[in-house]
Amino acid sequence: MDVFVYGTLTEPEQVASVVDSYAFLGSAVLSGLHPVQGEYPTLAPGGETGGRLLRTDDVAAIDAYEGVDAGLYVRVPVPVEQADSGDTEEAAGLDDTAAVYVGDPDRLGVGDEVTWPDADAESDAFADRVRAYVRRHDVHVTPQ
Repeated sequence: MDVFVYGTLTEPEQVASVVDSYAFLGSAVLSGLHPVQGEYPTLAPGGETGGRLLRTDDVAAIDAYEGVDAGLYVRVPVPVEQADSGDTEEAAGLDDTAAVYVGDPDRLGVGDEVTWPDADAESDAFADRVRAYVRRHDVHVTPQ
């Protein structure tokens, strides 16, 4: 699976401490979400974020590192915008989507700075609001 990383997992030493096997696929920009700093880095609606594309089969290890089961971060699929000028070697091997980890601003100490729109009338859960925002807005990853 391809993962857009923008924080501690941009460092090879940190990635190697989390997963057994990985490859960096190059630099990328995440459009539609911008970085904010709390106890750990996270993302907020709007803007863009520089980072890297990482490929690993050990997504469960990254989920554990990011605290997905504990509700600290949510993993969402985001479309990868392929190169416009034909298939390049780099773009040809990319997945159609990349996983992006978004941290709960209330749990990371940036709750007052970040507002996620409501998902719908049925749910106010953070994960649902993030998924709805990604679906309804032009959020995508562009390899550089």
